[in-house]
Amino acid sequence: MTQGQTQVKARDAIPPAPAEAVFRLDDVHVSYGEFLALRGVNLEIGRNEITAFIGPSGCGKSTLIRCLNRMNDLIPGAKVEGKITYHGQDLYGDDVDPVEVRRRIGMVFQKPNPFPKSIYDNVAYGPRINGERNKGRLDEIVERSLRRAALWDEVKSRLRTSGLSLSGGQAQRLCIARTIAVEPDVVLMDEPASSLDPIATGAIEDLMRELKSQFTIVVVTHNMQQATRVSDRTAFFYVLTDSQTDTRTGVLVEYGPTEQIFQDPRDSRTKAYVTGRMG
Repeated sequence: MTQGQTQVKARDAIPPAPAEAVFRLDDVHVSYGEFLALRGVNLEIGRNEITAFIGPSGCGKSTLIRCLNRMNDLIPGAKVEGKITYHGQDLYGDDVDPVEVRRRIGMVFQKPNPFPKSIYDNVAYGPRINGERNKGRLDEIVERSLRRAALWDEVKSRLRTSGLSLSGGQAQRLCIARTIAVEPDVVLMDEPASSLDPIATGAIEDLMRELKSQFTIVVVTHNMQQATRVSDRTAFFYVLTDSQTDTRTGVLVEYGPTEQIFQDPRDSRTKAYVTGRMG
């Protein structure tokens, strides 16, 4: 398949636009030095929806999600081409402050990463960085954020103990509380439950469903059952391999309502992946 054919396929995969788009990606390519990691991505991400990115390893899911809050800016040699708009504004415009982008578009990583601080200070960290010094106001923010993250009842009597003392599932919910404490518009989650046991995973999924009424959520997951349980829309990515150079490039194959992607996929590669015939 040629590059032109791939791009046509990706464009054909675009479903009807969400009622209100938070992000719009137009012909987005991402490279690291000479390596083209992702090619020709076109999609829109809807407000107060959960959008899942699925696909085999190396297809560019994590690369793409890091474009949405400009985390790739921190990687030497990374280059984003095409256009990504956030509420209609060019996310990579010269007048856009990447730090402000990351305040509005928070991120939860694959492995829970509490700061070596107390539970309270983990959650209060962002608001303090943003200038909040009022103790009463900080107390309110910490409690509200922990309640939103379904963690308050478990930790309210030990807020001064280290965040590193929590179990894996609790630590990940603490990281979610820390992320939402600054009232972002969007929460990005890169494999947020991959290191957790089934009970903790279920708690994170329940939390995601609750949070989408307040935040737009984008999640990268290898767990297809998780995508079917939590997401409103799903984007399936695939790896194209150049037989002559043995280079691998990720492409968006199909994007649509989650039910359609899993029950009636339009592309044979999507069908092979969601039915387990392709890993």
